[in-house]
Amino acid sequence: MAKYKNRLGQQTSPYLQQHAQDPVDWYPWGDEAFAEAKKDNKPIFLSIGYSACHWCHVMAHESFSDPEIATVMNAHFINIKVDKEERPDLDRIYQTAHQLLTQRSRGWPLTLFLNPENQLPFFAGTYFPKSAQYGLPDFKTLLSKVSQYFHNQYQEIEQQNETLQQVLHQLTQIKKTENSLNTQPILAVRETFKHQFDSEHGGFGTAPKFPQVSYLDRLMRHYESTLHQNQLDKAALVKLEVTLTKMAEGGIYDQLGGGFYRYSVDNQWRIPHFEKMLYDNAQLLAVYSEAYQMTGISLFKQIAKETADFLLRDMKNSHEGFYASLDADSEGIEGKFYYWDRIFVREHLNKNEYLVFSRHYGLDQPSNFEEHWHLYVNKDLEQIAKEENLSLETVQKNLQSARKKLQHQRENRARPGKDIKILTAWNALAIKGLSIAGKILNDSKYITEAQNNLDFIHGSLWENQRLFASYQDGKPHLMAYLDDYVFLIDAILQLLQIEWRTKDLQFAQALAETVLTYFLDKKEGGFFFTAHDHETLIQRPKNLTDNSIPSGNGIAAQVFLRLGYLLGEERYIDAAKSCLEYAWTEIKNHPEFHCSLLNALEDYLNPPEIVIIRGNNHTMKSWLAVVTNTYAPGRLVFAIPGKEKGLPNLLDQKKMIGTEPTAYVCRGTQCSAVITDLDELIMHLKPPPP
Repeated sequence: MAKYKNRLGQQTSPYLQQHAQDPVDWYPWGDEAFAEAKKDNKPIFLSIGYSACHWCHVMAHESFSDPEIATVMNAHFINIKVDKEERPDLDRIYQTAHQLLTQRSRGWPLTLFLNPENQLPFFAGTYFPKSAQYGLPDFKTLLSKVSQYFHNQYQEIEQQNETLQQVLHQLTQIKKTENSLNTQPILAVRETFKHQFDSEHGGFGTAPKFPQVSYLDRLMRHYESTLHQNQLDKAALVKLEVTLTKMAEGGIYDQLGGGFYRYSVDNQWRIPHFEKMLYDNAQLLAVYSEAYQMTGISLFKQIAKETADFLLRDMKNSHEGFYASLDADSEGIEGKFYYWDRIFVREHLNKNEYLVFSRHYGLDQPSNFEEHWHLYVNKDLEQIAKEENLSLETVQKNLQSARKKLQHQRENRARPGKDIKILTAWNALAIKGLSIAGKILNDSKYITEAQNNLDFIHGSLWENQRLFASYQDGKPHLMAYLDDYVFLIDAILQLLQIEWRTKDLQFAQALAETVLTYFLDKKEGGFFFTAHDHETLIQRPKNLTDNSIPSGNGIAAQVFLRLGYLLGEERYIDAAKSCLEYAWTEIKNHPEFHCSLLNALEDYLNPPEIVIIRGNNHTMKSWLAVVTNTYAPGRLVFAIPGKEKGLPNLLDQKKMIGTEPTAYVCRGTQCSAVITDLDELIMHLKPPPP
């Protein structure tokens, strides 16, 4: 008897491996499936999902595990299963096609039926139930109707395919602007935030509510940019503080174990969709750390520390990188690992502990999740202390002991599934987040973990000047995408500002050169998501819009500007400018969707302040600590040991004078004279008067 029922058992993706025992005759994406579809004249059934996706599991359990439905699928279709996290190129292309065909928002599982001749979809949807409900047909009936339509109405499908192909092509045909780049979109996005902001519960828009990290980052930058102007943007700070506080106190945050779930299904951040993604937690770690540095609010420091500890405890491979995600489900039930029964909690705490825990986390309120309680901060500890005539210290002590007991109980539960593949782009976000947290929270273990992760990627996923996108079971897999390269450069630039390692700068340069060689559109500007030698697909996108992770083009423009100014490399600056010019119309028309490009635009219009400090380790790092003790997103500070060898020419010229620390302050292509006094350096960093 075969170990696997289909061809997915030998795939690297844990998500694909989950479907290896399905009675569906799944193929991975590739030529074998396409050849079979053409030979048998069968449409392709394409299902795109990911391991932590709750509705992917539901559809798998209801339909893909059902022998009767599998018989229909195998008889009438060539069935392909794709992990969207391993193949973000396919996911982005077919999500766009889905939106064009259905005029509905995207989602997972993504369900498409493709023409075997050209892989263009002719019917699309997301989740389809086994039995007709939610206004959707039952999946088995849908399969039969789609098969009939393909064989009876093929001419209509060809006409639709032709139109779809034209539209997909037009979406990438943006012409570079002839207008001058300016600050108008940066100013305009503030008005957008004003109208979308939920002043009562924080965040933007209505349910479902996502963290929208790009918005939070933009709010910090807005506020900081007005600190030295006549009109301080206090509203930006209020939006930031309210949102971060409400999220930290809400159910979107794991109140016992730390870390954030993917999104909230309600306006108040109380009930999440329970999967935990590496990319969310990596980015929110950076935001909460920087928000603490900006505001001094202790809650933000606590959340940053707990999130970092969660990543190291639950998402880290001890010798390699960070895992992709934790499932929403355990034992087949969404959220079961995280929610509580009130009687159980009462039985495992003493009277005083239960009093504080229940009031603080809402167990004294009606159940909020399918007759159970999912924790959120319902009442602050100061209020509980006042109401019960207790000292705050006593209340804090009881809460701490209650949390410890229940954390121990939770560890005995069946844990959610874990997608253990290591994705380069998401690990790069983790390197950056841990670097920022380590610096601001003054915790060296986070910095060490970031450096170890970078060394792992450099040693295991970098080969012949090319990067791999994924790593599983000791093997790199799939050539990397734009995001992998530029997110990693961004992480290296952050890490270099904490501890200089010349080999890291050299790695960043090598990555940048590969991006220019394989991803740059030299004719129109901007960067393609896939390399020039990538397989030919129905579209080759240039992604400009921020989603759950930043736009690859936005980060590319940022890192090429910053590397260009640091190294004096005009090619890098020109590539960044060309990217902004290519994207200008989109930035100007919809700035809220392009915050990472707005950050790059700021750097282009007002080049970052680059501070180079040379000296021996002790005195050099004391200067570094002073210069980096405030939030300054437009400033990069590099402390380079005075005796460091192998520096690029421009950096090598900035030498230590004598035995004392030496500093240089550069803005754009202009650098100050040598500075040998810390007070003088601080004076150079003060912004000009308004």
